[in-house]
Amino acid sequence: MASTSIPLLNLSAKTSIRAALFPHSSAIKSRHHSSLPFLPSKSPKFTPIRMSYNPTPATDRLISAVAYTLPFFNSLQYGRFLFAQYPALGFAFEPLLPILGLYRSIPHSSFVAFFALYLGVVRNPSFNHYVRFNSMQAVTLDVLLVVPLLIQRILSPGRSGIGFKIMVWSHNGLFVFSVLCFLYSVVSCLLGRTPHLPIVADAAGRQI
Repeated sequence: MASTSIPLLNLSAKTSIRAALFPHSSAIKSRHHSSLPFLPSKSPKFTPIRMSYNPTPATDRLISAVAYTLPFFNSLQYGRFLFAQYPALGFAFEPLLPILGLYRSIPHSSFVAFFALYLGVVRNPSFNHYVRFNSMQAVTLDVLLVVPLLIQRILSPGRSGIGFKIMVWSHNGLFVFSVLCFLYSVVSCLLGRTPHLPIVADAAGRQI
């Protein structure tokens, strides 16, 4: 049986056949390529990062730090038992004696300082939030330090017995707590940071 051979079409014959069958395809393709504009490659743009730092003014830091002297001066009375038990402890507070003497020389100094700080700073919109918050926190701490004295006058623990020991322990604890709060608050304010005292900060924040 004789084998039949099918001649292979070369590339030019295939191209001519395709052009004869689809006469518009080559024109559309050439038109499509000619209509595409030249798109230059865009280099990536880098946006510079700018960092702004607005430090707390020195006057605001100073006023905030001075505000914490109100509860600190009023809490020194809680340290009388520690001063009597450890006389060397009093040497650390000797530099404050002239300022404390001037503070005590003013009649009703605690009430005057309290209302001056509350009405003159906390309720004064000319001061910014930083000063008002620290002043309110100092006022709130001062009020809380008065509560144990009121309880002591009501209960009258006496000068001996378990009631007297509880009073001594509470006074010592309040004195240490007030000193730590004073040091922490003053250092934070001088550095331009906001001190957050436990319990006191939440109560002060609700009043601003």
